[in-house]
Amino acid sequence: MAICAYQSVKCAYNNLIIFTQTICMESIIEKFYFAFQNLDAEEMVSYYHEEVIFEDPAFGKLRGDHARNMWRMLCKSQKGKDFKVTYDKVSIQDNNGKAHWEANYIFSQTGRKIHNKIDAEFTLKDGKIIKHTDHFNLHQWATQALGFKGWLIGWTPFFKNKLQSQTNRLLTKFETSLK
Repeated sequence: MAICAYQSVKCAYNNLIIFTQTICMESIIEKFYFAFQNLDAEEMVSYYHEEVIFEDPAFGKLRGDHARNMWRMLCKSQKGKDFKVTYDKVSIQDNNGKAHWEANYIFSQTGRKIHNKIDAEFTLKDGKIIKHTDHFNLHQWATQALGFKGWLIGWTPFFKNKLQSQTNRLLTKFETSLK
């Protein structure tokens, strides 16, 4: 009987630890997006693991400081502009998390309004985000950003490669300005 009681307490304790870890991980993702809403890049990147890998259709795969600097660049470029981020559906399963977020802004190159809907996936390690992948419809984004031209070519690998080349060139220029 004592062994059963011990196992029940141990099981309840382990469940509490898992529940607490889940709340903490969920909190990390929520704090990340709250900081993004406030364009606070330093707060955002504080939730990234040193070896973070970020990936999305616009930038491709970024590692470490490049991923952190991408958020610094994006936040800096939107300060004082009509920029809004909302997020919801934050969930955690083991060390993996998900969230849905939406960005509303003006695309600076064309002055066109963008409403981008993004589904994010996270992997956490040591209480930090080690992997962050944003999924969104690049063709839909290109159509909003570029109009007919975006609708025509926004679905092609050529467009995706060209966009990633351009965004990474901007990131490199931004990183050079930090030195």
